[in-house]
Amino acid sequence: MSDPIKRDGLRREFWTRVPMAKMTEAEWEALCDGCGKCCLNKLEDADTGEVALTRVACRLLDDATCRCTQYDIRHQFVPDCIRLTPETVAKHMYWLPRTCAYRLVYEGRDLFDWHPLISGDSQTVQEAGVSVQDQTVSEFETPEDEWEDHIIEEPL
Repeated sequence: MSDPIKRDGLRREFWTRVPMAKMTEAEWEALCDGCGKCCLNKLEDADTGEVALTRVACRLLDDATCRCTQYDIRHQFVPDCIRLTPETVAKHMYWLPRTCAYRLVYEGRDLFDWHPLISGDSQTVQEAGVSVQDQTVSEFETPEDEWEDHIIEEPL
């Protein structure tokens, strides 16, 4: 499967040298590893603020490709879908997956070797077992009171 994210023609290792606010739109989009975790519904503990990922997917997530089926117009279907930008990333840090490149770069950490910007291959995310490919359940078919039954553990 080809990578829908354009990763060619970008500044070399831009994520290590360019502040997020100075990245081009193409560089910003290329940080996405395509794992699909940001499209999972999350549960937040009211007492601790801790956020847990569930395997309950947004209605727009294609489970086979780990991509949003309507990315460019997703807000027409899911108005509360987060638009992650350099200006909003800090505000959303608490729910971003620990393996998320946006989180890693924001925290000044290295990308994992399976990230497509490092490996040169978008399939390495699936091969590393980091994506949610073929592991989700539908939010339409899973009552919200059952979401706790679908909590998944993140790799450290």
